[in-house]
Amino acid sequence: MSTVLELQGITKSFPGVLANDHIDLTLEQGEVHALLGENGAGKTTLMNILYGLYKPDEGKIKIKGNEVEIHSPNDAIRQGIGMVHQHFMLVPVMTVTENVMLGVETTRAGVFLDRAAVARKIREISERYGLEVDPDAYIKDLPVGAQQRVEIIKVLYREADILILDEPTAVLTPQEVEGLFKIIKTLVEKGKSLIFITHKLKEVLAIADRITVLRGGRVVGTVKPQEVTQEKLASMMVGREVSLVVKKQPANPGEVVLEVKDLHVRDERHNLTVRGVSFEVRAGEVLGIAGVQGNGQTELVYALTGLTPIVSGEIKIAGQTIHNTAPRQILERGVAHIPEDRQRHGLVLPFPIHDNMVLCTYYLPPFANGMVLQEKVIAENAARLAEEFDVRTPSVFVPASSLSGGNQQKVIVAREFSRPIKLLIASQPTRGLDVGSIEYIHSRIIQKRSEGTGVLLVSSELDEIMALSDRIAVMYKGQIVAIVPASKASKEYLGLLMAGIHPDEAAEKAVEATEEVERVF
Repeated sequence: MSTVLELQGITKSFPGVLANDHIDLTLEQGEVHALLGENGAGKTTLMNILYGLYKPDEGKIKIKGNEVEIHSPNDAIRQGIGMVHQHFMLVPVMTVTENVMLGVETTRAGVFLDRAAVARKIREISERYGLEVDPDAYIKDLPVGAQQRVEIIKVLYREADILILDEPTAVLTPQEVEGLFKIIKTLVEKGKSLIFITHKLKEVLAIADRITVLRGGRVVGTVKPQEVTQEKLASMMVGREVSLVVKKQPANPGEVVLEVKDLHVRDERHNLTVRGVSFEVRAGEVLGIAGVQGNGQTELVYALTGLTPIVSGEIKIAGQTIHNTAPRQILERGVAHIPEDRQRHGLVLPFPIHDNMVLCTYYLPPFANGMVLQEKVIAENAARLAEEFDVRTPSVFVPASSLSGGNQQKVIVAREFSRPIKLLIASQPTRGLDVGSIEYIHSRIIQKRSEGTGVLLVSSELDEIMALSDRIAVMYKGQIVAIVPASKASKEYLGLLMAGIHPDEAAEKAVEATEEVERVF
């Protein structure tokens, strides 16, 4: 193999932060090189430098032995570098062909868009690399797995030889992950080279030829999959031993703390996104709701927490019916909420940490005496919670915006768990977090379950759902298609349900799917 990419001594500083500290990295032709690291380890900064979004303070970039200057994504594309972003850069109301040619339009007679020529090239690329897609389909009508294939076609259409895949499996079902891995293997067989960024250790070990781990902006080491385990990679990332297994006792369910009957909810565009959903959550159990993002989970949580009105149906919390009740009143009934979007719904970013710690209780004693806030008590409360919940900050007086994603999440968890609660609604509680923070959040959720709190866990991460849940409900197109005991659920069966397969048919296909996934992994 020949070296197609060399990063030599890449260094990048921001005010108060050394994001990349003399990083060296090589990529060989036909290789999948995985990049691992905690939040803030420097992965994103390094890839943004390679893709021309940042300029390094020091260091060199070499493509096939030649030093190059990359000042913009256009420069990167001209050097044969393409990036498939975690959040797809597609226009939903346009066709596959129109999305692929956007920015590099092919014309006839210098005037008319030549969609037919682009469609032919898309079909050629699809056939060559096993990327099944209809050039005439509209993006909005495609499942997420097909949308990702369009993103890959986009970079191949621009003749990229080096592909950067940023968290490529974040929104895929297990079957779609299997399909993606087949595509990756075809790409490398055809001579393409890939940098694979992910936080899923099992996938790294399955697909990578080499693995480079970053910590604190530096390279900790580069290893081959056969030389390491998931536990070893986790400790390299975090700098300490990490437990990857969620330890919990069998559930001891008590009284019903949340009851939902025939619930219907509309989204911001007035589309009916929750359609006839019914379930219950008992004290001392975790009910996990699995599903590909965008199947009504967000609107369901919004309705349960008072952030959006319901169309019809019934919600009971601790036996009391709520009907378009204000969020504060719901919280006062003993409900804690870890929101999907921590920055939009979980924190007031300009506020200091100590104020964010009391957003739910600032008007109550001991934090308030009538209309007067007790600033000293609020600050002491925040200092105590920051220590107890391992919030890493120089001071509780700095704004929440200054914290890393993991520490912002810990502020929310500390606030929600520091008051008496009967029900915890946790939506995507570890999204974007590193393995150390994930371990911590998981342990705190299980601790609440053990204390008798009912937990509704909504997550697109199947591993998380299966590790934490006692029962698992699967949502597809706004409906719950099945509820199964976690002890009897397989990842393959759940993945088929998430893809819309009828439960009876999914059960028949699960064994076959398991065998296929095992061959991939």
